[in-house]
Amino acid sequence: MHAESDERGDVVVPTTVKSTGELTEEPPERALGSRAPGFIKGSKTLHMSWQVGVFVVGLAVVGVGVVLLPLPGPGWLIIFGGMAIWATEFVWAQLVLRWTRRKVTEAAQKALDPKVRRRNIILTTVGLVIMAVLAGIYLWKFGFVMPWKIDQ
Repeated sequence: MHAESDERGDVVVPTTVKSTGELTEEPPERALGSRAPGFIKGSKTLHMSWQVGVFVVGLAVVGVGVVLLPLPGPGWLIIFGGMAIWATEFVWAQLVLRWTRRKVTEAAQKALDPKVRRRNIILTTVGLVIMAVLAGIYLWKFGFVMPWKIDQ
């Protein structure tokens, strides 16, 4: 992908045409690379130490997110937070976050499409009706009795 840079060093994303026909300009993307302060980048040893520290902190945050995936908690949110920490230093993490942001934006745009919204509402309604029918059959057959017996 070829893009020009503006005076701030940000990448200027070309204007796109939405499905509605209107022109929109996407926000500029930041340049790839380390976002460490200048005095840290000046020393190779200090910069390497900084990168190791960022990697360890990001790894800890991603690890907590992975642990929270099967448990109650915001696992994916924490994992993306760890990826954002990594993205302050590592180009590969910046590219992963750009790809993820692009896919989430596409999914949000697709979800706002009237046809997709109508389909989702219909599927949700059908699912709720099926659940209500199953609950009604259960109550008709067994009454309001729990399916397990608790001896008191």
